[in-house]
Amino acid sequence: MTATAAPTTEQFVALDEQWSTHNYHPLPVVISHGEGAWVTDVEGRRYLDFLSGYSSLNFGHRHPDLVAAAAAQLGRVTLTSRAFHHDQFGPFCRELAELTGTEMVLAMNSGAEAVESAIKVARKWAYRVKGVPEGTAEIVVAGANFHGRTTTIVSFSTDETARADFGPFTPGFRVVRYGDLAAVRDAITDRTAAVLIEPVQGEAGVVVPPAGYLAGVRALCDEHDVLLIADEIQSGLGRTGDLLALDHEGVRADLYTLGKALGGGIVPVSAVVGSRAVLGVLRPGEHGSTFGGNPLACAVGRAVVRLLSTGEYQRRSRELGARLHARLGEFVGRGVAEVRGRGLWAGVEIAPGGPRGREASEALARLGVLCKETQDSTLRVAPPLVITEAELDRGVDAIARVLAR
Repeated sequence: MTATAAPTTEQFVALDEQWSTHNYHPLPVVISHGEGAWVTDVEGRRYLDFLSGYSSLNFGHRHPDLVAAAAAQLGRVTLTSRAFHHDQFGPFCRELAELTGTEMVLAMNSGAEAVESAIKVARKWAYRVKGVPEGTAEIVVAGANFHGRTTTIVSFSTDETARADFGPFTPGFRVVRYGDLAAVRDAITDRTAAVLIEPVQGEAGVVVPPAGYLAGVRALCDEHDVLLIADEIQSGLGRTGDLLALDHEGVRADLYTLGKALGGGIVPVSAVVGSRAVLGVLRPGEHGSTFGGNPLACAVGRAVVRLLSTGEYQRRSRELGARLHARLGEFVGRGVAEVRGRGLWAGVEIAPGGPRGREASEALARLGVLCKETQDSTLRVAPPLVITEAELDRGVDAIARVLAR
């Protein structure tokens, strides 16, 4: 790089390759600016964002309400640690609990932290409330899950790429096939503390379970005095057309893990929300986070709650999601094997003989649409909820150009 010439895409990519750990394989696009459903790279090329930071950008890039909330808080105070109270924390917890119909909030930072926190709470509840013998609690989880990348979480992953060379693994989990209610029933014992499940499996390819499955899991949990933990980090906060993906079946969880969109694409914000009877088992000193519930995070999170409380974004996801799925469905049998998902979230399964997921993602980028593959043969489509109908059609047209035959 020189002092006079602006760095190019290739130069920025080379810097990343030289100095960063290669734990991701990003597309060769170097973004420098974003607004709404669009991003611009360092050379001025514009792209339609069809990924939304894996649902972190439900409200698009630089939503003015969220930017204003962050800017106002940046001028006041950004961190106190939980050693002290601050004036954003209590209101954030109350407003998030009221939005989700829950009673208590445990504020954290990343989605993985929220899942780890829910696991700890479920185990403590099992020992202190249910009476499971100390050190023997088990949690039932679904195969093909994605809940994060900590050592404990990858202990119950079935993705060998996520697991290989990271053992020894944490015990206490029973893995069953997703969507198989009988398998959940057979896995529950007197030592079961919880069933942890994604209402829609994102990393697996935006997989929606069979009708009645989630309600059946809830009934089994009630029957056996077991907690239901819903991981709504990707599926929640408007992505599927309801506030929470469980709402589609009228099912309530004992604990929900939230994240990604809760930070508005500005700061990492996550939370475990649920009943006081469960989250109330924690006492001072037993769990914490220096940055969890910090003033900046709470200010942004409160602005997110205000946006969701209008119902506008859930409605947009339902209405535009119906258009998305209808249009993508036109290509089934013509380069697309299957389209799965809910709301503005779709897994587009590429038909045999078509391009692999990485190849399709690269081709879409050349057409000005940013998407990303999962499970090698699936395109994961998740545009911001602020996208317009015309922009949505533009993205789908590009997918058709790449896949349709």
